[in-house]
Amino acid sequence: MIGTIVNALAIISGSLIGLLFKKGIPETYKKTMLQAMGLAIILVGLKSALKADDLLLVILSLAAGSFLGELFGVENRLENLGLALEKRFAKGSDGFAKGFVAASLVFCVGSMAIVGSLESGLTGNHQTLFAKSTIDGILSVIFASTLGIGVLFSSVSVFIYQGSITLLAVFIKPYLTPEVITQMSSTGGLLIAAIGMNTLGISKIKVGNMLPAIFIPLLYYLFRTLVFF
Repeated sequence: MIGTIVNALAIISGSLIGLLFKKGIPETYKKTMLQAMGLAIILVGLKSALKADDLLLVILSLAAGSFLGELFGVENRLENLGLALEKRFAKGSDGFAKGFVAASLVFCVGSMAIVGSLESGLTGNHQTLFAKSTIDGILSVIFASTLGIGVLFSSVSVFIYQGSITLLAVFIKPYLTPEVITQMSSTGGLLIAAIGMNTLGISKIKVGNMLPAIFIPLLYYLFRTLVFF
């Protein structure tokens, strides 16, 4: 859990810095910086997405995961959590929920979050999460300066999400083959690209409702192993 704790602290620290300088940064600069981050996020997402060999599985994962996400209302739950935190800790803060949801998705979706958490739980190697902490810390400075204090509270999402994967890693270790991790990372990469498009204002994709898609490859290989072996 050390890697996840460091990651959450990096987001908190970066957000505090961003909030400190928020009023001193002109709106035009904030807008351009946010657009730059949108482009960077798309690049990171596409780089991960292109690693997949089994494109059909990725497509089916997106379809099945989106269905489940809509069924359980994942994005609405994230937004409601953001609104609850706003009511409790930042009453009257403009756009708190938007910042919380956007930052939570950026920091939680992706190969580094998944692979890093798995490495942390399986081998005690926290290097991937330490690297991710550095990136998230820098991003949180920019996000907090543009989207507000909601970004700081995304550290809660990161802690719960990555911490859960780390703890569960021990139980799913036999099924986490390189092939499975690659397919999960590829699916997550497409979602990251979608987040970048949302950040740029190109689209309004409900990425939160697609989150279950990341874990469909794992369920598929688990099912295949139990049925055919």
